[in-house]
Amino acid sequence: MRIRGETWRQTGRQIVAAAVGAVFAATLTAATNAPALWSLQPIREVAPPSVQKSGWVRNGVDAFILARLEREGLTPSPEAERSALLRRVHLDLTGLPPTPKELAAYLADPSGDAYERVVDQLLASPHYGERWARWWLDVARYADSNGYSFDAPRSMWPWRNWVIEAFNRDQPFDTFVIEQLAGDLLPESTLQQRVATGFHRNTQINEEGGIDPEQFRIESVLDRVNTTGTALLGLSVGCAQCHDHKYDPISQREYFQLYAFFNQQNEPTLEVPGLPANESEVKSRRREAEAEFDRYWGTLGGKIREWEAGLTPAGSDALPGEVRDALAVAPEKRSRSQKRRLYQASGLADAGYQQREQRLADAEAGRGIWATTLVLAERPEPRTNCVFIKGDFTRPGAAVTAGTPAALPPLPATPGRPPNRLDLARWLMDPRHPLTARVVVNRVWQQYFGRGLVETENDFGTQGTPPTHPELLDWLARGFQAGQGSRGAAPAPSAWRLKALHRLIVTSATYRQSSWVRPELASIDPLNRLKARQSRLRLDAEVIRDAALVASGRLVENVGGPSVFPPQPEGVTTVGQVKREWIPSTGADRFRRGLYTWLWRATPHPLLAVFDAPEGFTTCTRRLRSNTPLQALTLLNDAGFVELAGALADRIQREAPPAERLNYACQLCLGRPPRPAERSRLEALWTAEQKAADERTAWFSLARVLLNLDETITRE
Repeated sequence: MRIRGETWRQTGRQIVAAAVGAVFAATLTAATNAPALWSLQPIREVAPPSVQKSGWVRNGVDAFILARLEREGLTPSPEAERSALLRRVHLDLTGLPPTPKELAAYLADPSGDAYERVVDQLLASPHYGERWARWWLDVARYADSNGYSFDAPRSMWPWRNWVIEAFNRDQPFDTFVIEQLAGDLLPESTLQQRVATGFHRNTQINEEGGIDPEQFRIESVLDRVNTTGTALLGLSVGCAQCHDHKYDPISQREYFQLYAFFNQQNEPTLEVPGLPANESEVKSRRREAEAEFDRYWGTLGGKIREWEAGLTPAGSDALPGEVRDALAVAPEKRSRSQKRRLYQASGLADAGYQQREQRLADAEAGRGIWATTLVLAERPEPRTNCVFIKGDFTRPGAAVTAGTPAALPPLPATPGRPPNRLDLARWLMDPRHPLTARVVVNRVWQQYFGRGLVETENDFGTQGTPPTHPELLDWLARGFQAGQGSRGAAPAPSAWRLKALHRLIVTSATYRQSSWVRPELASIDPLNRLKARQSRLRLDAEVIRDAALVASGRLVENVGGPSVFPPQPEGVTTVGQVKREWIPSTGADRFRRGLYTWLWRATPHPLLAVFDAPEGFTTCTRRLRSNTPLQALTLLNDAGFVELAGALADRIQREAPPAERLNYACQLCLGRPPRPAERSRLEALWTAEQKAADERTAWFSLARVLLNLDETITRE
């Protein structure tokens, strides 16, 4: 009953928070005559508040958090142990745990800025781009296949490369978004800016027989509207497809005005010179070249037969031996190479055939075949747009032109032409826009604390929750737009820079707190909304694999490139409508980071599925964190983890003297030595296994246990 009472007390606090949030909805939006949402009000210039315990404050983040805690009669938690803090920030910024060497160096550094220097090193690491690219790939609904039941493979990894590189060079977030929404429309757009438009080619593609292609083209356009609304506006825009939004100021007409921006594109495939194609693309290009040759050969059968019939014995003897060998084979049994030799010898060759011949020769040798990626390109002839009655594309209604919701700032005029995607993208990233910066900083905060300042990170509308710290949200958003330290002035070099935002958060005292639950917090703030401690978070699916790769010493640190095929249980890819082959990668590709694991939408890798990775069907702005027996069974018995446990066992024996092996094993997996009780249990296991088998088997068993520990797959 006590717990139930605490639950009701917490609900009361939520009601109070909702009432506080309602203060921001005190005005009316003239265009819609509806109550104005707090999130639609301009982002305010606010200053960090004064606090009593000012010595705890490291930067402005802490002042906002501490002011709220002091109002509630709470105190922040002490700073986490140094080893736990180092592991936390490594995992958060790069998705990789620290090595024992990195841990030892940090623990031995007594300087006051040791932690800040580690943060700067991590932000400069190429692995930072990999870690935060995965965050964005979730939003972009990235996958390596087309979806629907046929789920054919696609090449999108060059776009993934672009995202990784953009994060690593700390591309300003406004240009990062603009290039993805409309890079092809930028003046003198570069190849990479056109590659960036792959963001909205991550939609599914239906290739089933008997479909109406126009229906599924429209489905992709609708998905682009909905994804843009969720990803950048934080609003459930898709609710207005069939009727006016029931809760937020978005009419159905305004929905289709947004639709008009995304209904003017072709969907080409772009070749990316400089990026060698992967094996599947080389095979595909070879099949295309062979099919083109076969089609052309089929048009020449009569002429070839005439030439053969006219050959005299002397003329035949004068031909090269390879041509005579081809003539000796029955026409229906001749190979392509034999047909090519006959064609070259027959005198029928023309310029067009020489091009086909070169393409086929290049395809067979794998020369000059570059990776491809899916992109958007504006149509020369625009389509007309209208409202779909009840959202049904077969029921066209009133005509519409491209435009934005009246409840948001107006779209700047475009004299002499209708507005396009580039205008929309610039409007979204305009500093006067009330939503985009708030939405983005909230999702970054969510990555570090498990919940956003606005818990409903994908709904800043009336049905969402108001921010727990509205002033902090605006302070972060304004700083993100203008550059940290340049509030109210002209944009600084750090304007729209994610690395500056990351550094601000991870160097705060709020972030550096211990995650241990205190009794008073368990009763007053069980969900840790007030941030009187850190949050304990299960690692993402890909990072769980990465942590095991690092511990085992098998991680291949190459950045970028095509997707790979780590081991998985047999038969997984045969359960869909189309049975797919999964041939495990060998060599370096076998031990690439989880980010690069090939993702079939219909049959994802079991590790990704069981640890809650999104399947790429729709945008994902927050991953769930479930806890199921399948997770423990996967870590214990999955072929990939068994292989890594063996590598970990060998590493322990190879790199540590016998007396230090248990300490070393725990440092590799947990980032710390074992506690006395843990040491006793692990030693007992090792001894029993060693007596039953041998030393290597004992370390293998212990490695399997360590990789399966809750702490190994958790960020403290």
